[in-house]
Amino acid sequence: MSVASADTLPRSRRLSIDWVNAAFRIGLLLLSLLFAFLIGAVVLLLLGANPLVAYSTMFTGVFGSVYGVTQSLVKATPLLLVGLGICIAFRASVINIGAEGQLILGALMATWFSLQFRTWPSWLLIPTTIILGFLAGAAWGFIPGILKARLEVNEILTTVMMNAIALQLMNLLLSGPLIDPAGITAGTYLAQSERLPEAVWLPRLVPQTLLHSGAIIAVLLAIAVYIFLWRTTIGYRIRAVGLNPDASRYAGIKVPFYQALSLTLAGGFAGLAGVVEVIGVQHRLLEGITSGYGFSGIVTALFGGLHPLGVIPASWLFGSLLVGADKMQRAVQVPSALVDMLSGLIVLFVIGSQWIANRWSKRRMAAAAGAKR
Repeated sequence: MSVASADTLPRSRRLSIDWVNAAFRIGLLLLSLLFAFLIGAVVLLLLGANPLVAYSTMFTGVFGSVYGVTQSLVKATPLLLVGLGICIAFRASVINIGAEGQLILGALMATWFSLQFRTWPSWLLIPTTIILGFLAGAAWGFIPGILKARLEVNEILTTVMMNAIALQLMNLLLSGPLIDPAGITAGTYLAQSERLPEAVWLPRLVPQTLLHSGAIIAVLLAIAVYIFLWRTTIGYRIRAVGLNPDASRYAGIKVPFYQALSLTLAGGFAGLAGVVEVIGVQHRLLEGITSGYGFSGIVTALFGGLHPLGVIPASWLFGSLLVGADKMQRAVQVPSALVDMLSGLIVLFVIGSQWIANRWSKRRMAAAAGAKR
């Protein structure tokens, strides 16, 4: 059904259909999650583990203690930030696979700057570090963005290659300029930076836990991204480019510019994820700082329906999965790869559920417009 025919429906009728469609989509997402866990239960049986014991251990590992609840929020914070960038990129019909590298660049910038200007007061050092980390990630996302805009280079290939470059750059710096001097003195030569000054540490929200104020910042940014995409002219043009590049070009919208802009912003949010992981959790740059957040953030964004507000509960869900899976792995001795398998299954079911929901939504709108005629 065309947009014009949908617009002929009364406003109250359109709102009613929108609410029904939203409820239907949520129901399909929950079913997708259920089916993924059912298949996971079959795999657990094949591995010789009791699914009830495994899943109950996962559940209690998350909700059975203050540590589990707060740790799931700690894991959810970088997933949310990466997911927000993925949402912006997908809305412009570009695919950002480079969040891992962009996260590394944000972490590198946060580490270098906070160590160089360690004498600054917290009220100045923390926001400046956050901003510079965002800009570093944005610069890493700008490169594939401008290559796509000017030379029509496939962004999937360039972002993947930028990941490898960022990883090797981090390894080089951690083995030389940024290596911990204490490690050199002790003769350990660990691939980690010097401990960051306490002035740059994000405040803890709950004592005796790792939960930091970056979680609040991430939620506020999710609201800001929603306002940006749905309440501003630039956000409208980004979404228009994603919906129909040819029509957008005909309407005078500079499609390459907004595609490059979306990749740049996506890189910035991934860079923020690296910043909060360094100054909020680790307090130093470590080898393997990304923990796979760059790729898990894509799964999170898909499960959240590529909507900034939907990514908030989705990030908490996947953060809980990471915490619970670690508990399950130690309790019932199952491979950690089982969590990756569950994530992949969730993506498959979510994509399938979105296809079903879109077809169902179009049929309802067409039926409503036909009844009106």
